Amino acid sequence: MTARPPRTARASRTPGGARTVRAIRRTCAIPAARRRARSRTLAGALAVAVAAPLLLAGCGDQRDFKNGGGFGGSKAPLFKMLPKKIRERGYVKVGSDAAYKPVEYKFGAQIVGLDPDIARAMSQKLGVSFQFTNGTFDGLITSMQTGRFDMIMSAMTDTPEREHGLDDNGKKVGKGVDFVDYLTAGSSILVKKGNPKKVGSVRHMCGKKVATQRGTTSHEILKKQTKECVKSGRKGIHVEAYDTDDEARVRLKTGGVIADVSDYPVAANAAQTGSDFQVIGKQMESAPYGIAVPKDDKQLRDALKAALAAVIKDGSYKKALLKWGIQQGGVRKPEINGGA
Repeated sequence: MTARPPRTARASRTPGGARTVRAIRRTCAIPAARRRARSRTLAGALAVAVAAPLLLAGCGDQRDFKNGGGFGGSKAPLFKMLPKKIRERGYVKVGSDAAYKPVEYKFGAQIVGLDPDIARAMSQKLGVSFQFTNGTFDGLITSMQTGRFDMIMSAMTDTPEREHGLDDNGKKVGKGVDFVDYLTAGSSILVKKGNPKKVGSVRHMCGKKVATQRGTTSHEILKKQTKECVKSGRKGIHVEAYDTDDEARVRLKTGGVIADVSDYPVAANAAQTGSDFQVIGKQMESAPYGIAVPKDDKQLRDALKAALAAVIKDGSYKKALLKWGIQQGGVRKPEINGGA
């Protein structure tokens, strides 16, 4: 998700629990030739072979995960910054909506993309792995608050509402979360190639059917514009909100809607890796993506910020951005709750 709100959705998936070490080892035991993903940058560079062990957090070393085996463990420079329970466990449980290519998406049973690559780089600084589990985007925060995940890394836009646990009307509905901001992006309009419906901007969508991912920043943009349409005496936008952006694009491809409003990295990737779509107009409401952590886990938050700063400094962060064609959204340093 622009932001994703503020992010932005696919076929519904229920957030699952963390995989066991045994399951991870079975996955990592698959021959390398069968575990090779093809990455595509937004600039259109295709066929960059990426071995899955470099993408799937947890496949670095087959030794015991206790104390971060395979990631330096207690010898890693930032290991001692982590909460004791994570140091002892040896991995961080990460919730993610893996249908947001190129930020995160599923390649077979693996979750790959920019977010897993950045997490992989951070794991080398922290001495523990990052274990990604797929879930439905608008349920990730609730799942984290109940203890299913330690953090969320899912192209999630850092917004004041999420920080303070507010609903669309400003009512307090949750504890809120803290964000470690690591990327900047806005929402974009994706239309069919050639723009047959002559879509210009969201202001031209009054009375039209438009798709988006539920619970994202793009969804919020359409809600606000609908109110503006009605206020000016026109019909509101018929917003079709889906669990995933993949579903929204299918709806656009079949002609059921005139546009799909999505985060820029996702929209641009869809346009540049196929012949069905194009992006029109400028990005809307650019805002930071953040790694979300519970409000009461300042220790994990600060450890993640330090690890992110370290990978920005050593160049591995920039390398990941270039690989996925998202360098325009890069940040010079991480911030806490910069979306406020």
